[in-house]
Amino acid sequence: MQVVRSHQSHTSFSSSTGSVSATPTLPLYRSAPELEVRLEDFESFAIDRLRVLKGISDGLSRGKKPDEMEKLVNELWKTNMRHQDSSQVLNKDIISHFVLRLVYCRTEELRKWFLSMESALFRHRFRNQTAEAQRAIMEEFDLPCKAVSNAEFESLKEKLGQVARSIGHNLSLSTADAIYYKVPFEEVPELVAGRKVFINQGYAYVAMNQVVSLVATIFRSLLSKALILTNRKWATSIREQEQHRLTPIVEALCSSYLGPDYSQPKEYGEISLKDIDQLAKSSFPLCMRHLFEKLREDHHLKHAGRMQLGLFLKGVGLNVDDSLAFWREEFSKKDYTPYSCQKIILSTPGVGDHHGCPYRHFGEENLRAALSKMGVNSRAMEDVMGKVRNRDYQLACTLTFEALHAAPCDAGINHPNQYFSDSQKLLKAKKDSSA
Repeated sequence: MQVVRSHQSHTSFSSSTGSVSATPTLPLYRSAPELEVRLEDFESFAIDRLRVLKGISDGLSRGKKPDEMEKLVNELWKTNMRHQDSSQVLNKDIISHFVLRLVYCRTEELRKWFLSMESALFRHRFRNQTAEAQRAIMEEFDLPCKAVSNAEFESLKEKLGQVARSIGHNLSLSTADAIYYKVPFEEVPELVAGRKVFINQGYAYVAMNQVVSLVATIFRSLLSKALILTNRKWATSIREQEQHRLTPIVEALCSSYLGPDYSQPKEYGEISLKDIDQLAKSSFPLCMRHLFEKLREDHHLKHAGRMQLGLFLKGVGLNVDDSLAFWREEFSKKDYTPYSCQKIILSTPGVGDHHGCPYRHFGEENLRAALSKMGVNSRAMEDVMGKVRNRDYQLACTLTFEALHAAPCDAGINHPNQYFSDSQKLLKAKKDSSA
């Protein structure tokens, strides 16, 4: 895959790769395609796919049910992975995968996340393929399985039926309609662990509607190996060769903020200084409320804290007057953008600092005290702390928002100014309905 400057307006395959139409609907990403990619597409395609993967991650973290996840992934893919030129949709799919493979190959933690999310996406897309397309993918993977013959099926029908009924499936009594594959049992550890297959003489008998487990296991294994190889190439050659062009994009993508721009206030315009204390209690996220309270207590914040709080206040529309001249001096001289959750989470507060993400940087006792002061009840607090222990800091903030506002936040909290904006919308709606 070759990245070219934007004056190269086309994306073309070399003659050795053949036509796009020859590529399966669901790519297996076995090797990077030989094509030219515009520099802006290199980044924008990756960001669109990253929105899909982060949406899947949020859904899984929130414990969504399989049917809810099915709907979520469909919506994420339809919204983010389309292209104005329908003939380029498949190219976008392939390019975005390989760009993110480069982005997420660089550390063990990044590889683990990318591997899990891409595997979950592959499972979903495989299930949505026709039976014929699924069999074609199985053939392309060269899976270690073979179809169960009619005679063998008849001899095992009763036992296969018992397993099917135990997991809530109905086994077709027609030999022609029942498609089973026999595979070495170690190839389907997920099905074996869940007692979802019949095992005989070292083979697991996998129904067609369970084949996704086998295929996804192989996909995950191949992708895991590919990420290790990509990391070696990145470390030994790509990073240095592309240090002035692709490297800055690759290194920034994994921590990119993907939501709306809050550099200028939108919905609510300017807010009055006299209202700021009440707004801090009702609509500030914990990270900003903590900074604001420390500013009130100590009349001082270190530089990083002033930046984090000041840009947030600028984003929500605070009219900075003479009594807060130092805010104006610091934040009007350059058009800074309010910090996203990701940027705040990745900050490293030192001794005496109050900036950062409380869910990540507070000790458990201090965090519980802060949440209690906000009004989070004990049951919701345990849910929040559970997410903190799993390092799902943004989801912990989302659960805090839901607990305080008694309303769902399906989009999740990705930015402090989003928290404020969504809070104000809910509070205004409640005020209007009670008027």
